[in-house]
Amino acid sequence: MDDALIVVALLLVAALATAAVAVRDPVRQALVLAVLGLALAILFTVLQAPDVALSQLAVGSALTPLLLLLSVRKVKRREKDERRGGHG
Repeated sequence: MDDALIVVALLLVAALATAAVAVRDPVRQALVLAVLGLALAILFTVLQAPDVALSQLAVGSALTPLLLLLSVRKVKRREKDERRGGHG
């Protein structure tokens, strides 16, 4: 039973990592990365590493995608200002 859970978790992580690379839109990439972080946390839990799973949950599922989304927002806002003729 444990081996089956590990295989399923590994396949889920592999599929989500592939999707994160294949997606072209930065906002969607951040969302896929958040789900990938959650899948990695599940994998670490199945592998009996709850401390690593909690760290992954905080950093990989929440903090990193949030920072990416904020960065994308700032870049888009700067591009919009430059098109209007603003100087930053």
